[in-house]
Amino acid sequence: MILALDTSTAACTAALLDPDGSIIAARDIEIGRGHAERLVPMIEDMLSGHVPTRIIVGVGPGSFTGLRVGIAAAHGMAIGWSVPLTGMNSLALLVAGSPDEDGKVAAAVSGGHGELFVQTFDRHKLNTHGPVMNLRPDEAAAITDAPVVVGSGAEALVAARGRGQALPLFPSASNAMKLPPLLRSLDCKPIYARAPDAKPKAAA
Repeated sequence: MILALDTSTAACTAALLDPDGSIIAARDIEIGRGHAERLVPMIEDMLSGHVPTRIIVGVGPGSFTGLRVGIAAAHGMAIGWSVPLTGMNSLALLVAGSPDEDGKVAAAVSGGHGELFVQTFDRHKLNTHGPVMNLRPDEAAAITDAPVVVGSGAEALVAARGRGQALPLFPSASNAMKLPPLLRSLDCKPIYARAPDAKPKAAA
């Protein structure tokens, strides 16, 4: 039994999955803020005393605070249960929940300062077409040719481009096993894609 979770966006999502991807239980809650207060009780309720054999956690890119909450919780549970822990690409998880159509799908997630985290995928195989980028909507529009864009930044990107379909979806942990092994076997550390806002003070 695999526990998958993601807190990279305004959604708090967790699922219990069989290795073949069959869903045992799932929770998807749009909360905005407050992942730290909601995540662990939600998982405890879903587990009902059972212990997973593996944990997969979304490592971003996305909200700095949300990522830290999810990854810290996953580390703590993995240590407590002595089970393996890996990371998964949160943008790929987002695309995995989009309509299953031919061609490319781009994930665009609000990244702060009016910028977007953007990455393009092959919808069927969920392989990446290039790296994660952190761009203004107009910059992302100039280089993103996928006809469908999903995520919290989808509408901004499509509006800047003037064409395409925007689907403002959130990721669902229930889709974790749809990701190719490479994108759900990542190091369990955040993919920030840009420098954090907080800067260390210079030495006096």
